[in-house]
Amino acid sequence: MPRDDALEVFEAATFKFTYLAQPLNRYTFKAPKVRAWVEQYCKGLVVLNLFAGPTRLSGCIEYSNDLDPNFATTFHLDALDCVNLLRSNLERKFDRIVIDPPYSYRKSMELYHGNKNSRFKKILDLIPEILTPKGLVITFGYHSNVMSKKRGFAIREILLISHGGAQHDTIVSVEERIKVTEKEIIT
Repeated sequence: MPRDDALEVFEAATFKFTYLAQPLNRYTFKAPKVRAWVEQYCKGLVVLNLFAGPTRLSGCIEYSNDLDPNFATTFHLDALDCVNLLRSNLERKFDRIVIDPPYSYRKSMELYHGNKNSRFKKILDLIPEILTPKGLVITFGYHSNVMSKKRGFAIREILLISHGGAQHDTIVSVEERIKVTEKEIIT
């Protein structure tokens, strides 16, 4: 019997669950089904794609970031440095933030030529400062580390991407910002 504090039960009406079969692609948004699923959330909105890779999202105003200078992105910064830069420009808030980092230390080292992935928890802690009230954060990974209630977010959709064969599934969380700070209420 599970401990009460170790189990969180979600009722079906709380969030949507979606299953998608899509072969794995080194660059997530080159996979057509995944790209279409993300773009439906971003259509017509201002989006920060924090670990963009070479693929641009369509139908939105996209600000993109990737460490690799060979990719045509808005910024070429470590993700934490990018978030800190955007925090200093308080005129710009995003309706959507897409977080698709390398899913493991090994992948981070492969994709970024020896540069480690940013400190993920610190990035998540700062995201609310650059997201509009009611904005969404879309997080990809092999885990379910998400923005969480602690940061003022609620899960709206979970997408499970089955890549087939011996490949790990990808878990995608869509979370809505449901709490704003006192400072945002005053301004």
